[in-house]
Amino acid sequence: MASSPSFLTGERAVVALFIGQIVFSISQSLLSESLSLSLLSLLALSVEISVDASSSVSLSHFFKTRPGASSGIILGAVTLPGLMVSKLIQISRAVSLNQVGTEAELENLQLLYWVTSASCFTVLAYLCFIFYRQSDSKNCATFRVSLSCIALYFGVCCVSFAVKSHGGWYAVAILLWLFFHGFAAVKLIQNILHTFPACASIGEALLVTVGLVIYFSDMLACTAAKSHGYFTASKLVMVPYGVQRSEVSIIIQGLITGLLIFPMLFKNVLQILERVSSAPSRDRGDDQMRRSLVFYVSLVFVLVIAVPSWMQLVQDFHVHPFLWVLDFVLSEPLKRLSLCIYWLVVIYVSVIRFYNISKSSKIERILLRKYYHLMAVLMFVPALILQPKFLDLAFGAALAVFLILETIRIWRIWPLGHLVHQFMNAFTDHRDTDLLIVSHFSLLLGCALPIWLSSGFNDRPLAPFAGILSLGIGDTMASVVGYKYGVLRWSKTGKKTIEGTAAGITSVLAACSILLPLLATSRYILDQNWFSLLFAVTISGLLEAYTAQLDNAFIPLVFYSLLCL
Repeated sequence: MASSPSFLTGERAVVALFIGQIVFSISQSLLSESLSLSLLSLLALSVEISVDASSSVSLSHFFKTRPGASSGIILGAVTLPGLMVSKLIQISRAVSLNQVGTEAELENLQLLYWVTSASCFTVLAYLCFIFYRQSDSKNCATFRVSLSCIALYFGVCCVSFAVKSHGGWYAVAILLWLFFHGFAAVKLIQNILHTFPACASIGEALLVTVGLVIYFSDMLACTAAKSHGYFTASKLVMVPYGVQRSEVSIIIQGLITGLLIFPMLFKNVLQILERVSSAPSRDRGDDQMRRSLVFYVSLVFVLVIAVPSWMQLVQDFHVHPFLWVLDFVLSEPLKRLSLCIYWLVVIYVSVIRFYNISKSSKIERILLRKYYHLMAVLMFVPALILQPKFLDLAFGAALAVFLILETIRIWRIWPLGHLVHQFMNAFTDHRDTDLLIVSHFSLLLGCALPIWLSSGFNDRPLAPFAGILSLGIGDTMASVVGYKYGVLRWSKTGKKTIEGTAAGITSVLAACSILLPLLATSRYILDQNWFSLLFAVTISGLLEAYTAQLDNAFIPLVFYSLLCL
């Protein structure tokens, strides 16, 4: 009985309900995806139990994770694969209705699911083996379960592609493609946890790792497909990446990928300059100025030359991509420029007001941070209803600005480095460190990802609002009500209260009841199952109550996945 409390945790129960709902909704045509997702979940559970139950052996020899946080392995391992399966279920409905172009999108999503699932699977297998190499084999039962899951998952994967491709070299090529992603995921999560020690749990690092692997792989495969032509490329590249992409998505992908790669470029340029410099300066001020000059020159090169060159390679822009953006904004100047002015006013008033409060008031920082969640509702809901394509582009631009500012802060680039660091520290919490501040990224991406993921076929009108509803309304109301009026706690050691969770769930349902009539009068034909909506809202609310992970990252993705079903 001593192990029961560690096994039956609230977070694991919520994840089990999440996966159970997805598996229950899968059609027979997606049987292999259903089996693999179930096996992946069981493997993640066995690895997490082994890691969390060990008192003498841990993964600290290999990884230094965020203090005070649970491993979060099962939540980090199933979130993205579960999301992909939910999208597969949604696109399968479109295929059954003979929607144009959905067959290619279904094939694309199927391979993306296996890429996502294989990346998570490989990292879990890696964690399993390095843990048991260091353990004293007290938990041999969970190790046997893990080995069984690994063998069965590999078997399901091989059989699935052998059947779909009727055997042959194509199935082997796909398996090698999946192995490449898994290997890249293992190396990347090692680098992330070593480069940013104590900044994330294993589950959070796994979520970021798999997301980045998919993102970079998609860019490389898209480039290869375009370079060789869609009709001359191999089937392995042509099938998953032959889906037509919009100019906005290409601009966002190129911009964000370039800025993610930029710190490595900047670091290498600095090392080269130090080696070729015959008389290095001993003046710290001169060295800082030189480093800042190299930074800004390199940044301009990446943004003005390197990134636009890739954009024009994979998409037929007749002008410079940034000129295309300007033309796109001015194509509806009244609506889009007015929206930009509205955003700037809201940001200026809110930031100045909240920053002054943070310096002079004794108000709890957690409540101050939730005001930014409400600000996200004020900014994004009108834009999502009236200008969804422009909002896609605006999210990409905002994320690019955040990446640039965080890079400036981390490298202490003159003259903004110290100012940005001082300003951002006013809104940090226990999950942020001086080395890496992630809260603003998670809030922005939590609102943006459901909108970006809904850019194709979408028959669930509330799905794009998943991040705004769960973070801007649900999470905010849960925190405010729980902090001020909460008495009954979900656990003896936790701070989350039943009153706060109930307020969060009720507020999201109330917001949905207001949004649905507005959407019905705009562009959607509603087919909303209120029982499914209630289940989705409840699961996301319970996840907010029980998880010790970065909830801004996980709750919107879980909520979006359930809304797609």
